Amino acid sequence: MSSQETEVLVVGAGQAGVAMSQHLTERGIPHLVLERDRIAERWRTGRWDSLVANGPAWHDRFPGLEFDDVEPNAFAPKERVADYFEAYAKKYNAPIRTGVEVTSVRRKDGESGFRVETSDGTVNARYVVAATGPFQKPVIPAVVPDTQGLAQIHSSAYHNPQQLPDGAVLVVGAGSSGVQIAEELQRSGRQVFLSVGPHDRPPRQYRGKDFCWWLGVLGKWEMAAPPKGAEHVTIAVSGANGGHTVDFRALAAAGITLVGRTNSFNNGTMHFASDLGRNIAAGDANYLSVLDEADLYIARNGLDFPEEPEARVLGDNPACVTKPLLELDLGAAGVTSIVWATGFAVDYSWLQVDDAIDAEGRPRHQRGVSTEPGIYFLGLPWQSRRGSSFIWGVWHDAGYVADQITIQRGYAAHVADVPLRQAATSAQSHTELSERIAVTQGA
Repeated sequence: MSSQETEVLVVGAGQAGVAMSQHLTERGIPHLVLERDRIAERWRTGRWDSLVANGPAWHDRFPGLEFDDVEPNAFAPKERVADYFEAYAKKYNAPIRTGVEVTSVRRKDGESGFRVETSDGTVNARYVVAATGPFQKPVIPAVVPDTQGLAQIHSSAYHNPQQLPDGAVLVVGAGSSGVQIAEELQRSGRQVFLSVGPHDRPPRQYRGKDFCWWLGVLGKWEMAAPPKGAEHVTIAVSGANGGHTVDFRALAAAGITLVGRTNSFNNGTMHFASDLGRNIAAGDANYLSVLDEADLYIARNGLDFPEEPEARVLGDNPACVTKPLLELDLGAAGVTSIVWATGFAVDYSWLQVDDAIDAEGRPRHQRGVSTEPGIYFLGLPWQSRRGSSFIWGVWHDAGYVADQITIQRGYAAHVADVPLRQAATSAQSHTELSERIAVTQGA
């Protein structure tokens, strides 16, 4: 591929890129998807071995293709999720080229579009969609120096307990990843310390329905932005072992020692904040609020759902919560490993256009439409709503971005030196294009 022309270049063939391709195909828009690895590679190698989807199979999928070998209420293993995206791409004949890395995107001088340099030549594109998602650069806080002799890995590099040296483990971060890794390590016979920060803790299931269903009917997935002050609050929910509500009291009862947020490290000792009790209480309040809203929804709609009073029984706080450790001598405690379940940062260093990225490296956009004309983003948390991080959510966001590209193609068709017949594809007449623009703008 020494040089190639395409109208839309999509960078990345994970769930976002595959969804984007399907919507562009549906609208008859010529495009190319480039992926430096395999389709949905992060599901295969950027996750631990036992990971399953956090939503049930009936929910965590795209329209038009079901998991034919996973029960609707079960949770698909990570390899099966990756296979699903490959099958979806094949079903819609997605023009995906794997093993091609995009190294730079620059606006052309004096003409519309972008010049894209790749590991396999140059691509000229009128529009570029950055569909690389949020999991680009693992974040490990600079807390413990490498000279301490501790094995330190990010959750994205963790695969199984056998990977770590013998000894106790400190897991920092109690969102879905941190909790599931801590549980797996504890079941393997390790002593585990789990650093717990602010979190939401929805019920995995309540009165016969999964939390994905409840958040849907209660309108939670459609929240446009996180509540003020909760921008960095994680969600603690698990699809592991058939799916269960995350219960920090149960984790403590199983032998995991809960501690507050990790603050600092010096002279072999880790120091924790005194916020453990508050974080647990706030998670409980979030949990109970979902139950309250669910009960009200059932009553208002006259639904005959089974009662579940035991779901409100939380039990007493364990000693590690009522008398939390504020510091831990890692050597004395036998801690030889730290797993940092501390999230990711984005990396758009390849996107070398003026206004697309802010001074902190984050994309400037509104629902995926960049402040830099012709650039679009897809696959970001809270891109348009709370559900944007989920598989079905990114599919809906891709539809919106595809509509915005369609609108811009319509405007481009009216440029004096661009014949309308040239701007419209063979699959879409001028009338059809105008109707789509009118419908989209009125939505």
